Amino acid sequence: MNYQPKPADFCASPSIERPRPRMIGLQGIALIKRFEGCGRKRADGRYGAYPDPGTGGAPWTIGWGATGRDIGPQTVWTRQQCDARLEADLARYAAQVAQALQDAPTSQAQFDALTSFHYNTGAIARATLTRKHRAGDFAGAAAEFGRWVRAGGRVLRGLERRRAAEKALYCSAEAGSSVSSDSSDSSETQY
Repeated sequence: MNYQPKPADFCASPSIERPRPRMIGLQGIALIKRFEGCGRKRADGRYGAYPDPGTGGAPWTIGWGATGRDIGPQTVWTRQQCDARLEADLARYAAQVAQALQDAPTSQAQFDALTSFHYNTGAIARATLTRKHRAGDFAGAAAEFGRWVRAGGRVLRGLERRRAAEKALYCSAEAGSSVSSDSSDSSETQY
């Protein structure tokens, strides 16, 4: 009988040598785009800001989940602006994840999952899952994803699905690939 490792087996194996990625890969970008969507497309083809689903207001969001002081109820962007902001945001979030992980062995799949988590929560520096990952407790870190499913004081089904997808990616043995950020197809670009 051939033994095929399950995702939990991979998460429980801290002795596996792993590279230290510094950029989000294709799997991470796809996960973020799947859960963020490029929302609120208007009849004129541009994209309007929308309220946070957890609060019904701030932070206002546009495009692929972009938030910030420059985004409010009247903000409208083109698809190119949405894609450019995603590229800039992912580079920034990936750098923050790399800094938080320090020299911890990390697969590309783990890095992608952690970058998606951070993109959505902004909590990579303070999350217990980061401390567990740095300590080599990959199973413990994976279990922490499920704790981050609340917004506005309530559990959101969308966050439950996202955290489950992030956990599955984190635990996957598939390392994913890296490509340069100069790809012309924004849906296939690594940042």
